Formats: sequence, C-alpha cells, structure tokens
Amino acid sequence: MKIIVPMAGIGSRLRPHTLTIPKPLTLIAGKPIVQRLVEDIVKVVDQKVDEIAFVIGPTFPKDTEEKLMKIAKGLNAVGKVSIQETALGTAHAIQCAKDSLSGPCVVAFADTLFKADFTLDANADGAIWVKQVDEPSAYGVVKLNEGIITDFVEKPEEFISDLAIIGIYYFKNGGILKDEIQYLLDNDIKDKGEYQLTNALENMKKKGLKFVPGEVSDWMDCGNKEITVDTNSRVLQFAQQENENLVSDSVSLENSRIIEPCYIGANVVLKNTTIGPNVSLGEGSVVEDSIISNSLIQTNTTVKNAQLNEAMIGNYAYFDGKFDSVSIGDYSVLM
Repeated sequence: MKIIVPMAGIGSRLRPHTLTIPKPLTLIAGKPIVQRLVEDIVKVVDQKVDEIAFVIGPTFPKDTEEKLMKIAKGLNAVGKVSIQETALGTAHAIQCAKDSLSGPCVVAFADTLFKADFTLDANADGAIWVKQVDEPSAYGVVKLNEGIITDFVEKPEEFISDLAIIGIYYFKNGGILKDEIQYLLDNDIKDKGEYQLTNALENMKKKGLKFVPGEVSDWMDCGNKEITVDTNSRVLQFAQQENENLVSDSVSLENSRIIEPCYIGANVVLKNTTIGPNVSLGEGSVVEDSIISNSLIQTNTTVKNAQLNEAMIGNYAYFDGKFDSVSIGDYSVLM
C-alpha cells in the first residue's frame, strides 16, 4: 500500500508560526504534524505500507525533503517528494504524485490528525472518512443511502449533508483515481476555480465504483492557533494513554514540577516552574519562574516570569511578560 500526502498549503491561518516552518512540519507533542499523521495511518491499516509520497510547496525550506524522507524511512517505507508549483486545488495536488497512484492507496491531507476505524470493506472500491459537523458549507460533504455514498459535493451553499470529508481516503486502485483526475485537468473541469477531488470521486461513482464512509472517533484540526493548541492537548492525552514516552531523561528540574500529560524535549531546563497539564515544550528550551498550562512551545525558546494558558510560542523565541494567551512566531522577542 502507498500513502499520498498532499501538504503544499502555506498555512496562512496559523501565521506567524508558518512564516518559517510549513504547517505540516509544526511540532505537536514533539513530532511534526505530518509524521503523526502517517504514523497513525500505518498503525491502523491492515496492509503493509511500502511507499509514502509527499507533495510540498515550492517555497518550503530546503531541508524539507530530507525531513520527509527520514519520516518515511522510520516507517520502513520508501519516501518520494513532489512539488506542487501552483495551488490549483485538491485534485491537482494529488496528481503531482501521480507516479505513486497505483494499487491500494491512502490519500491523507496533512491538515488534520485523527482517530479512526480503518477496517476496509473488501467489496468497496474505496472509503471516505467523514465526521458530522455543525457548518457543512465549509467542507466537502457526502450523502449516504444504506451505507453507500451517493453524492460528493464541494462546500455546498445550501444544506446537502452534515457529513464532512475530513481529508482521508482509501482507493483500492489508485490508477483509476489518477485517470479521473487527469480527465479533469485535460478538460479544464473546475469547481470554485480549482480542480477538486470531489469531482473526480463523483465521476468514479457514476461509472459504478462503490464508496463507503469510514468512521472517525476524533478529528483534530491544526488550522489556527487556538485549534492547534487544543489539538496539542488532545494528542498529549492520547499519547499518555498509549504509554508514549513524552518526557526526556535529560530534562533539568530545579524546584519545579511537571503535571502530566506533557511533552518535554531533550535538554530542557525548568527553574521555579510548574509545567502542565497539556503542555508541549520543545528541546533546548528554558523556563524560569513561570506557570504554564494548555500551551504549545517549540524548540530553543526562553520563557521567564510568565503565567501562560492556551499560548503558542515558536522556535528560538524569548518571552518575559504578564500576557497569558500569547501567539509568538519564531525568533520573536516579547518582554
């Protein structure tokens, strides 16, 4: 089985944190979002994953490919990286990895993390994982009839269904998907100005392919700062339940305590500080005279004299102040 991960978006809603690091490489509980995504898929699919194809943007940092190849290697899979030069929609993004679209495939957009049942229906041609939402007009949605998907609609202006597509798909034969997307591109068939995956899925359904919904128990977004901080808390809680090692042995504690669950990276120094619950603190960071809860702090950052809650602070930042729910990007200073 192959996994295709379109991740070329610039993550504008998460700025300033995505000005220097692509959103899929933002650390959540000590691991990049995209790493947690593919690790979760590999855990739950019932087939061996032998290839992971990533689709990145043209302005991503030079070391992005190296990081992604390392993630694939860590899962005993071959890594491939393609570039989507222009953002032309979900179908176009997937087609940038067309050389990997063959045989059984999972397509997973690196915007969200999830907990889901990946038991695959052997009689179906594919599965689309969905979640009931309050505002379906912001998503692609599906309609069902007796457990079979009958319609795919991209961001409906009028109510069609409240079952939103979360961005994870299984195809028994990725080659068919590749051909349908190529048809959209060759004939310039767009929806809302872009080449949409939902149009390819609708064409496949009209040709007799059967798609079933997948069950999602938890869907964790990484859109803006508030949602990402909440996702970090939830991932920490899941990681604790799964006995994931979250606190490095090299943490230095001086008159400080850690209230689990927390991720504390290597060589972190804590002085006169309480950390937790639900805090991720990246490697090489120093926190003094502070109380921090429900927050996401990246690597090599210094925090002093703070009482933080629901904060997000980037890499190599310096914070010394009385604000409590801050959002500070990489290399920033606030004091």
